[in-house]
Amino acid sequence: MADDEEDEGPVVELGEGDPVEGAPLTRVASRLTWGAKHSAVIEREGDATIRTPDGPRELRDVLEEVEVPYFETRQEFTDTVREVIGTGPVPTADE
Repeated sequence: MADDEEDEGPVVELGEGDPVEGAPLTRVASRLTWGAKHSAVIEREGDATIRTPDGPRELRDVLEEVEVPYFETRQEFTDTVREVIGTGPVPTADE
């Protein structure tokens, strides 16, 4: 009976617009192991395109603006990248 109650939770409907280009930063960060050298992150995920408030960007290009040589934690990595790309809504093709 508990399974039936879980299935009746709130439903979130997805929009019908075009998909947003790039991956969320947290998804890219989850594919890495921590601590990680700056150069190792670029080697493994540098070609990944991430979503930013200014549109999609390659992670390699973002990390060129970062002077941190070693990321001890995923949180440190995401905070550092967000200092470069900013925070806010990600534009869609409809905007």
